[in-house]
Amino acid sequence: MGFMDKAKDMAGQHDEKVDQGVEKGGDFVDDKTGGQHSEQVDKAQNFANDRADQFGSVEGEDDQA
Repeated sequence: MGFMDKAKDMAGQHDEKVDQGVEKGGDFVDDKTGGQHSEQVDKAQNFANDRADQFGSVEGEDDQA
């Protein structure tokens, strides 16, 4: 099992932790910038969470909702 396979497996098993980390990182940026870029930070958080969900999905699983 290669590095990417392990990373995908971990992301799939710990989806909530990944989402929490993304949220915490975005909140940190908002705090440090005084909320000046909160709209962009929110977009980045949504993008990161979506990509993490795709990255951690099980191979062969239907990703369409």
